[in-house]
Amino acid sequence: QVYVVFSEELKCWCRALVESVWCQAHGYQLRCFLVDYARSCSVPSENIRVLAGAFAKIPHRAKKCRLHCTKPLTLHIDYYENTAKIGPAKRWDTAAIQHFRKLLE
Repeated sequence: QVYVVFSEELKCWCRALVESVWCQAHGYQLRCFLVDYARSCSVPSENIRVLAGAFAKIPHRAKKCRLHCTKPLTLHIDYYENTAKIGPAKRWDTAAIQHFRKLLE
């Protein structure tokens, strides 16, 4: 279900999908994916509202997706042996993300 959350970063109300909820000392925090900005943010529970009828039917401008069967790689440098090899990584590095965004543009 799509909700409306107030993004402190963007200083406006945005449509969002709730990804997770966790409890903190002063209340609940929600991890949300902003469907019109293609970014995630944390929002306190008092900054979430139910989306009104007609606005819920407007298509999202962004969708969360993954590349099928594509695993992150990184360059492993061994300074002692003076070698460099490409190997698997746990996360995509910043240079790979920037390169992919340039290809999309």
